[in-house]
Amino acid sequence: MSGKPKGSGRTSPTSSDPPEITEEWLSGASIYHGKNLVRRGRPKLQHPRQLLSLRLPPQVIASWKATGPGWQTRMAKVLEKSTPKLRKSAG
Repeated sequence: MSGKPKGSGRTSPTSSDPPEITEEWLSGASIYHGKNLVRRGRPKLQHPRQLLSLRLPPQVIASWKATGPGWQTRMAKVLEKSTPKLRKSAG
């Protein structure tokens, strides 16, 4: 179903006047300590996941998807457990 449901109210303001600046609005603005912007939200991960493009047979993808939500995380854990061991070079 697309579009607005019937009977829903107007979402845009009726006048062309700018909205009033309130304390609530200001509390959502960016905060600076000196010249440094204080970042809000989720902290950056120390080791973020990397995007990888990988071609797999359709039956492999279908079998993982059939295991339900979280299949990508489970697949990543299996791959992590099967990581090849690095060989020590002679030298």
